[in-house]
Amino acid sequence: MKVKTILVSQPEPKIENSPYFDLQEKQKVKVDFRPFIHVEGVSSKEIRQQKIDLSKFTAIILTSRNSVDHFFRVADEMRFKVPDTMKYFCQSEAVAYYLQKYVVYRKRKIYVGKRNFEDLSPLIKKYKDEAFLLPTTDKVKPIIPDTLNSLSINWKQATFYRTVISDLSDLADVYYDILVFFSPSGIESLFHNFPDFKQKDTRIAVFGNTTVKAVKEKGLRVDIAAPTPDTPSMTMALQKYIDQVNKGK
Repeated sequence: MKVKTILVSQPEPKIENSPYFDLQEKQKVKVDFRPFIHVEGVSSKEIRQQKIDLSKFTAIILTSRNSVDHFFRVADEMRFKVPDTMKYFCQSEAVAYYLQKYVVYRKRKIYVGKRNFEDLSPLIKKYKDEAFLLPTTDKVKPIIPDTLNSLSINWKQATFYRTVISDLSDLADVYYDILVFFSPSGIESLFHNFPDFKQKDTRIAVFGNTTVKAVKEKGLRVDIAAPTPDTPSMTMALQKYIDQVNKGK
């Protein structure tokens, strides 16, 4: 069956040159965006209940833009002035770049990993005498605490924000040829909103092994998977699939 409509379970990209827009134009398909999950901040009162005193930490480990936003939100709510001496360990260049929203980049001590959390290990180990804070979500990949524990450093994890299922009730009677998922939480949201969901002719595209596993555990069929050596991004995987099924259009 040909593909005409795609629903991506994420917010619409804010950049004009997003590959999704290129895909839409090139393939003449309709691409909609809708977050199946969203993030809600934890109150400063709840942070205190986790026995977190920001003044006790000399380094912050940031794994995402959300962790950046919510660390500085909480610091502001607690009226804690983040010292210029604070060290920032960012999982990727994208996170480090986003940090500039809050700090003057060239005047701060910022250490950047390549992509995966494990890539930060040598940098963190180099500064093992620091007191590290990991501001994070309530759903943390086990690799993160496992990696930090293996480094024998002084660190503490605190929930600064939560992943919450979005209300999708307005989509009950809407059909899409492809649904695109990036996390097990997205699949959880699908069944929370639509407990009787049946896949039928809907194609499901997934990114990452944990998402593939979540889809299969629900008895669903994975039609498009990324990353692969040929299609390292989701848009490339969608492009390849649409090229195959829309031939003769």
